[in-house]
Amino acid sequence: MSANVDLNNRPDYDKVLQDIADYVLTYRITSPEALNTARNCLMDTLGCGLLALRFPECTKHLGPIVEGTVVPFGARVPGTSFRLDPVKAAWDIGCIVRWLDYNDTWLAAEWGHPSDNLGGILAVADHLSQKRVANGEAPLTVRAVLEAMIMAHEIQGVIALENSFNRVGLDHVLLVKVASTAVCAKLMSADREQLLAALSHAFVDGQALRTYRHAPNAGSRKSWAAGDASSRGVRLADIALRGEMGIPGVLTAPQWGFYDVLFSHTNKDLALKPEGQRQFSLSQPYGTYVMENVLFKISFPAEFHAQTACEAAVTLHPQVKDRLHEIDKIVITTHESAIRIISKQGQLANAADRDHCIQYMTAVPLAFGNLVAEQYEDDFHAAHPIIDELREKMVIVEEPRYTREYLEADKRSIANAIQVFFKDGTHTEQVVVEYPIGHRRRRAEGIPLLEDKFKANLATRFVGQRCKQIFELCKDQAKLEATPVHVFVDLLVI
Repeated sequence: MSANVDLNNRPDYDKVLQDIADYVLTYRITSPEALNTARNCLMDTLGCGLLALRFPECTKHLGPIVEGTVVPFGARVPGTSFRLDPVKAAWDIGCIVRWLDYNDTWLAAEWGHPSDNLGGILAVADHLSQKRVANGEAPLTVRAVLEAMIMAHEIQGVIALENSFNRVGLDHVLLVKVASTAVCAKLMSADREQLLAALSHAFVDGQALRTYRHAPNAGSRKSWAAGDASSRGVRLADIALRGEMGIPGVLTAPQWGFYDVLFSHTNKDLALKPEGQRQFSLSQPYGTYVMENVLFKISFPAEFHAQTACEAAVTLHPQVKDRLHEIDKIVITTHESAIRIISKQGQLANAADRDHCIQYMTAVPLAFGNLVAEQYEDDFHAAHPIIDELREKMVIVEEPRYTREYLEADKRSIANAIQVFFKDGTHTEQVVVEYPIGHRRRRAEGIPLLEDKFKANLATRFVGQRCKQIFELCKDQAKLEATPVHVFVDLLVI
């Protein structure tokens, strides 16, 4: 036989894909903590989306591709009157959820925001629930949404534990697409072969680069990239359910597979097969771990690596607010991931650039005592030159313990410390915050504040009576789980 031919023996689906499919199709969620956390996550995620509707740069992206399009049983976009096909609705919901960088976070070897998957989940569930009722069938309930959220969190988060896509230049929204594809295909009643086919197409897609998250190119694409990814997951699930064949060796195919093409850069976070081929390192089976340990952004609409820096800056505000022009130096002691992703010097070009700059996110609460979304906008920045004056005085120092405990499974801290030094030789104490208020270790303290955040976000869009109705339903775990999805979404539209 000639050596210049390919051996055309079609492989079985890669084990990574089979493990995801089997988890989605067979795992039964029984953890009360996971379901309760998912309920809180649903509230928080929807609230973040409602708040984003105040920003025209966000709302310009919303609505049908073709104006006037009428979609039977169209999926609704919360806070609006849009009824869209599920693919575009997933895009819109994902866009508003992520716009302000205020929804939940998962930090490990890879970073990300697992509630980004709600775009696809809610769009598909709302559409299917309406369609089922019209056909005389039982609707999907919010319990199905919560279970899909838990599974999407788990897929995205477990893969992220030991696999750093950012180190090879790929954006974490790849994992949003994979997770959304899996859970949306299940909601759409995919069988195992269809689900595997859909997942294979999620990996064979060209993947987004991280260019738009980093200096000097940071920009607003980072605010809609996850909506785009979740929407793509819905589309790929639909393609597979129409009978499109899969690509079984999408990950492992020599030369042409994901590992060799996109995951082969020198990377200390990647595992090696015995023969030297790159592959994912998966340290634990899929369950409910990620939802139970997810990080909520409760106090600040800010990239999560800076959450504890913002909290420390608020603590220091009373001591420095009347002495801002006397400051000689501000030392931010932090962890390696924060330095890699959000430490910047020089001009900041736009709001998206500012909410990914630890210096900016520290300067604002030092000077003003808080950090809100409006403080990233051009007009606020231009009106307060003190922010850039403070940025120029900042020194960033890595603390090896912070870097180490960021990745330790029993800690997963996101530590920052701030200390301010004045020109007269005096200084503040060093304020250290190792665990943000949205951390699992601070749930008892954090959840009441998360509920307050949700109520405030509801009030930006709905009258008081509707706000109360939505909040009381969301507080009642059993009642919420039993509510048909389309009835729940009815409460969220204008």
